[in-house]
This record gives sequence, structure tokens and C-alpha cells, in this order.
Amino acid sequence: MASVILFPAIDLKEGQCVRLVEGEMSSATVFNDDPTAQAQAFAAQGFEYLHVVDLDGAFAGAPMNALAVEGILANIKIPVQLGGGIREMRTISRWLDKGISRVIIGTAAVRDPALVREAARLYPGRIAVGVDAKDGFVAVEGWARRTHVSAQDLGRSFEDAGVAAIVYTDISRDGVLKGLNIEATLALADALSIPVIASGGLASLADIERLLQPDCKKLAGAITGRALYDGRLDPAEALALIRAATEAA
Repeated sequence: MASVILFPAIDLKEGQCVRLVEGEMSSATVFNDDPTAQAQAFAAQGFEYLHVVDLDGAFAGAPMNALAVEGILANIKIPVQLGGGIREMRTISRWLDKGISRVIIGTAAVRDPALVREAARLYPGRIAVGVDAKDGFVAVEGWARRTHVSAQDLGRSFEDAGVAAIVYTDISRDGVLKGLNIEATLALADALSIPVIASGGLASLADIERLLQPDCKKLAGAITGRALYDGRLDPAEALALIRAATEAA
């Protein structure tokens, strides 16, 4: 099997690393006030790809934690994917020029799908779509607004666009450590040819073991946040498990 990528998450709010519960900004818990140091720690632990979200940017509709992101980029060598407030071509271009490996477009994927298509054409392999859903329907603007667009319909609409990945988040699981919603994630992956990354709820090594089962081989990876910060998931154990499974395949 291809190697599953485990993405440690850095969610930025007012320049600090936080975790939310179900996307509610009022629920923010600060885990580190130095995002650069946190990114360096994840890189030192052996992670090969970093997931960063500008939470303030997601609500504002434009980058709000640029200095923190630039600090991360200047101090680690592993690739970084970034989401939050990326809704214009100039924002996409600026971040990719600064060294972001892949941008994640969420709200604009619903509001301005032509932007996603044009970005994927201009920057092949570097554009992902964030599909953030609750009860199967997509939420936008920092998850503050629900839409009538289903997760599968949104994903299907970009099948021919050259999108590199879909980042699928089950909002009801995010930050609450209930485990990944494998059923919904696999249903989305089954409906698409675009690689799908699971997000929301990863709680323990049991989730990693589940990701390595044969029916999950179509998934490109998973994002983990709170479980890493509060010690429920040991980085060395998780990465060793993934490495062993990859070598045995």
C-alpha cells in the first residue's frame, strides 16, 4: 500500500496554536503560544507534512495569521498545506510563492468554484479542496454557515478540475476525540477519484490502526490535532505503525 500521511495540525488563532471543539471559536484552548516552535517539534518527531489552518482568516475571509505562517515556513523543511481565508487568486499565488506546498480552498470552493478550477490549472498538484460537513452538508465561512450542498456533490463537482486532494472534515467530530468518521470518509472516497484526507476526531492509536485496514487503502492520509497535543496519541508509535504497515505491503 502507499504510505498514509499523518498530518499534525496547527490551528492558528491570534498568533497562537489552539484547538477548537466542533469549530466554535469560543471553545478555543491554547496549546502553544509559539507556532514556530510547535512546527519545529512536529518536524523533529518525524512527521513529513504539516497541516496549518488560519482560523481567524477563515472567519475574516482573508489571511489574518500571516506572520505566524511565515515564521513556520522559515524554520522547517517539511512541506506545509494551508487553509483558512484563501478566497482569491492573489492569496493563492502569494502563499504558494512564499513556500506553501499546497493551499486548501474551502468556502470559495462553494462560492466561487471557477477559482478552484483556474488555480488547479495554474498550479497543478498544489490545490486541495476543503469539504467541511455536518450531517452530510457543507459548512462555510469558518463553519459558521451551513449550506444545502452535500459533501459528495461538492467533491464530485471538481472531479475533472485537477484538484490534488480533498480534505474531508466531519465537523461534529472535530476536537472532541470521538474517532474519525471512517464510514462517511470512505463513502466520499468511493464516490471520487480525487485522493481524500480524513479529518476530525482522530483520538488514539486505534484510529491509526483503522486507517491501515485494507478498506482504507484509498485514503491519502489523516489529520490529527488535539490527540497529539494532550498526549493521547504518541507520535513515535503512530509513525512507526504506519511505517511498518507500508514496509509490509
